[in-house]
Amino acid sequence: MVFLREITAALDDNHRSHFPYSVAQRKMPECLRLESPVTFFVGENGSGKSTILEAIAAALNLPAIGGSSVADDSSLAHARRLGKQLRLVWNQRTRRGFFARSEDFFNFARTMARMVQELAAEAEQYKEQLSGYGLKLATGSALGQRQAIIDKYGEDLDANSHGESMLHLLQERLVPQGMYLLDEPETPFSPVRQLALLSLIKQMAEQEDCQFVIATHSPILLALPGATIYSFDSSPVVPIQYEEIEHVRLTRDFLNNPQAFLRHL
Repeated sequence: MVFLREITAALDDNHRSHFPYSVAQRKMPECLRLESPVTFFVGENGSGKSTILEAIAAALNLPAIGGSSVADDSSLAHARRLGKQLRLVWNQRTRRGFFARSEDFFNFARTMARMVQELAAEAEQYKEQLSGYGLKLATGSALGQRQAIIDKYGEDLDANSHGESMLHLLQERLVPQGMYLLDEPETPFSPVRQLALLSLIKQMAEQEDCQFVIATHSPILLALPGATIYSFDSSPVVPIQYEEIEHVRLTRDFLNNPQAFLRHL
């Protein structure tokens, strides 16, 4: 499902020369079209793909998967400024979804651990304040909420590897007809886990009417059939075919003949 169809940047002369507006000035085409359920942003570090993705998240007013919301996160102040200059065209508006950076997982894990501890402490506190049916009702509510978090995410997200926990988190949080913006989600994943993530994205896009916009360096994720890929190594960005992506060609050449690269180090 393609919910968000087009994005344009309405920049005036007072904005264009200053970050983050300068990134949009260089990178945004007259109209950025999202023509398939999955759109990838690819490019070198510093090419602007994360800045544009963050601004889109701010314009959408999406919640963040962990830590502060996009509207409150101090590290995304620049994204909110640029997001106000973006114009969105919808096929159909959805209120479901979230924005996630790889580093946000740590904030989410800490938040869930704190909530589990606080709910247990709350139940203990009720024992000193209430009795009878009131005590049973209050402690049941607190412990029920605690157990719901444990059932959904596990008692300790940090007990597993970063990649395992991040994949589990995405599996639990992706819902049908959602709009999801992911910034380099492959970071904690092994190649096998990247394939599992690729399968999850494909399933949610094809079977659950979800839309994804993903900034990535991963040749594995970028191989998703039918995805639209924009190269941020061009100014403005341009659609690119999988076989033309520098990350893909370099990875393939290296794996085919690593010594050709290593002898120059």
